[in-house]
This record gives sequence, C-alpha cells and structure tokens, in this order.
Amino acid sequence: HLVFCTTSGVDMPGADYQLTKLLGLRPSVKRLMMYQQGCFAGGTVLRLAKDLAENNRGARVLVVCSEITAVTFRGPSDTHLDSLVGQALFGDGAAAMIIGSDPVENVEHPIFEMVSAAQTLCPDSEGAIDGHLREVGLTFHLLKDVPGIISKNINKCLDDAFKPLGISDWNSLFWIAHPGGPAILDQVEVKLSLKP
Repeated sequence: HLVFCTTSGVDMPGADYQLTKLLGLRPSVKRLMMYQQGCFAGGTVLRLAKDLAENNRGARVLVVCSEITAVTFRGPSDTHLDSLVGQALFGDGAAAMIIGSDPVENVEHPIFEMVSAAQTLCPDSEGAIDGHLREVGLTFHLLKDVPGIISKNINKCLDDAFKPLGISDWNSLFWIAHPGGPAILDQVEVKLSLKP
C-alpha cells in the first residue's frame, strides 16, 4: 500500500503515481492520494496506515507527506493580513515511513509501536484555519484564537484518545507535536502542566 498526502499540490496523475514509478513499486500497488489535510495530515495518514496494516495481513504501508508551501507566498493584502501568518509559519518539507503489523522476526526491527489512533473535532473551530485553492494559488487564513481553541479543547481530545488505554498522566508520554507555532505549544504546555 502507498498513502501519499499533500495540501500544496494537485496534479493528475498524482504524486502517488509519480512516486510509484520513481521507486519502481509494483504497478498493482494499492495507492491512495489524499489532498487538503493541512496540519493534521501526518496524524491522518498514520491512522489510515494503521488500519490498513492491521486489516490486511502481512501488508506494509508506505506513508508519505510532502508540502511545497513556498508556492503560497505572495505580497501582503490589506484585506487578509492573516494570510501572512500562514506564510511565515508553514514551510516546505517531506516525511515518510513504513507502517506494518506483525513484524517478520529477524528481518524487521520496529522502532515504535502505534497502539492507538484517534481524531477529534474541536467544537466551534470551523473557520479557525482555512485553506483555499484559488486563481492566485493556495491561500491560508488563520484566526488569532487558534492557540486558545486548541488549549481549551486539548484535555478532552487527549481523554478521548487515551482513556481507553488507561493513560491520564500527560508527562508520561513521548510527545511529537505539530504545533503550527510557538503560541500553541506554550498554551498546551501550561494547560496540561507539562514538564520540560
């Protein structure tokens, strides 16, 4: 399986097709191209890959996220100053990993185990972060209260995800965060009483 996600580019055939050819993968590889996932792309592809690996015995899932957000840069607009924030925060980058279930002994050596995957919509968050593909390209709009919306809802989101696993001490977790900016990290750190 191959799952490829990007917000910054839309082509036909997609990047999944191009990567299949570049890597010399079988023409029959099961591909899924995802677009416009934004900041939650990484979590979404990992959740999907976990489901694919666990429900297709012996399957290995190559997940790739790639962004070329330099193409979103444009001069400031008096009517949309918030778009400058997105241009300043979001950068180009790519990441990939292989997700599987039931590793082959003496061949595969997993580094991490994904025991759970969840997602939660924050109430009243519609319009907090918007991206639109227009004639001028991809535009971003962010409300000033994005850090507040996230910190206000972080406890419920984490409770929903970790309560079934019996985890409630947020300092006991190994954190990998895609913050969107230091204001979000700072407010979440305070809200959860995280230790450095």
